Amino acid sequence: MKNFVFVSDFDGTISKRDFYKIITDKYLKDEVKDLYKEWRSNKITDVDYLGYVFSHIGRNEKEILEDILTISIDPYIKEFIKKIKEKGGDFVVVSAGTNYYIDKVFQNIGIDNVDIYSNKTVFKDNGLHFVLNPKDEFYSDVYGIDKGKVVKKLRENYEKVFYAGDSTPDIAPSLLSDVVFAKSKLCNFLTERNKEFISFEGFDEILKHVEKYLKEWGI
Repeated sequence: MKNFVFVSDFDGTISKRDFYKIITDKYLKDEVKDLYKEWRSNKITDVDYLGYVFSHIGRNEKEILEDILTISIDPYIKEFIKKIKEKGGDFVVVSAGTNYYIDKVFQNIGIDNVDIYSNKTVFKDNGLHFVLNPKDEFYSDVYGIDKGKVVKKLRENYEKVFYAGDSTPDIAPSLLSDVVFAKSKLCNFLTERNKEFISFEGFDEILKHVEKYLKEWGI
C-alpha cells in the first residue's frame, strides 16, 4: 500500500468559481432561470442541469477553450501538488464537472501526472455533451460520478486519505476520508453530520496541516 493520497474537488475548490456558473452568466442567464429553480428544489439532477448548460454553450471549440482559460484557479495549487509528491503522496482530482475543461486548465498551467476522475464529455453541436456509462464502477445517476465510490476504491491502495471540497457531491467522499479540508457549503454539511474538518480558503493554508498529520502518523 502507498502512504497517502490527497484527493480534491475541482470546481470551487481548486478553481475559484464553478465553470457552469461562468457559462451560465455569460450566455444562458435568462434561459436557465426556471431550470435552475427545478434543480435547486431537487426536481432534476445535477447531471440534468449541468448537461443542459454545457450542451447549450452555443460556441465553437476554439471559443469554448477561450472560456475555459478564463477559469481562475488557486495560485498555490501547482506548488501544493509538487509538495505532496515530494512527501511521497499522490494527488488526485475528483469532479462532478467534466474532464474536458479540467484537462485543458491543467495543461495550460503545466500540471501533469495527476489522475482525474470526472465525467467524460465530447464537443459537438457547439456544446459539451456528457458521455456517461451506467455500468462504470463510479457511476452516479445524480452526479454522473460518485465521488464516494472513487475514494472508497482509493482507500484500497492508500494508508491515509486527505480530501478537499466545497459542496454536496463532496459529502460522501469526505465521510470516508481521514482528514477533510472544507470550504463554502461543505462546512455546514459536515457540521450537521458531526464530521471533523479543517476550514480553508486557499491551498496555501493546507500544507502545514498535512505535514502535521504525516508526522503524527509516522509517514
